[in-house]
Amino acid sequence: MNILITICARGGSKGIPGKNIKLLNGRPLLYLSINVGKQFAVHHLAEIALSTDNEEIRDIAFGYGIQTKYSRPKHLANDSAGKVETIADVLLYEEKNRNKKYDYILDLDITSPLRNVDDLNAAFEIIKKDPNAINLFSVNVADRNPYFNMVEQYPNGYYGLVKKGEYLTRQSAPKVFQLNASFYFFRRAFFDLPFKTVLTDSSLIYLMPHICFDLDHPIDFEFMEYLIANDKLGFKL
Repeated sequence: MNILITICARGGSKGIPGKNIKLLNGRPLLYLSINVGKQFAVHHLAEIALSTDNEEIRDIAFGYGIQTKYSRPKHLANDSAGKVETIADVLLYEEKNRNKKYDYILDLDITSPLRNVDDLNAAFEIIKKDPNAINLFSVNVADRNPYFNMVEQYPNGYYGLVKKGEYLTRQSAPKVFQLNASFYFFRRAFFDLPFKTVLTDSSLIYLMPHICFDLDHPIDFEFMEYLIANDKLGFKL
C-alpha cells in the first residue's frame, strides 16, 4: 500500500504574517505537522511531500528532514487557490518523480496542528474499512447548530434558521459537525474525479476526541501557545 503525506505551506499569509514558520512554543508551526507526519509515515511506510513556493519554508523543512525539488506554481500560491487542486498538483509531481501510483493521500494542514498520530491511525482505519468512501476529514462537534441558533437572510429580506426544524433546545436538534481543517484522507480515485472541495456524497468524518482549532487570527496563536506551553491540551502532540 502506497501512501503519500502532503504538507502544503505557501509563503503568504494575511491574517498572521509568516504564519507557517512563526514560532509556536519555541519551534516553527511547520514542525508540528512534519513531526506527526513522520510518526505516521514510520508505521505505514508512507512518504512525505512538501508543497511550497517559499525558500525559507523549504529550508526549515529541510532542517527537519523533508527535502523536495517541487515548487508550487504561482497560480496555486494565492488566496484563491483551492486545497484540492493544490494537493492534486504535488501528488501528480510525486507520482511522476517517484514512478509510482499512491493508494491513499493524507493531507496535514499546518494551521490546524492539534492532532496526534493516534488520531491519524484511528481515522485511517475508518476509511480503509469502508470501500465506498472516497475521502475523510477531521471534525469537532459544532459550536452552533443550524437547526437551532444559526440564521440566514431569506429572499423576503427577513432572517430565519438556516435549517428548518421545530427544535426548542440545541440538545434536541440533529447533531452537526464543523470541519476543523486538521487533516484529510483521500483515496487516490478522488483526484481522478471533478471534485473542487473535500465535500462529496461519499465522505466520512473523524470526530476529534479532544480540542482542535485552526489559526485564523493572531489571538488564536497566543491561545494555542498557552495551551501547549502549560500542558492544557489534555493529550500529547
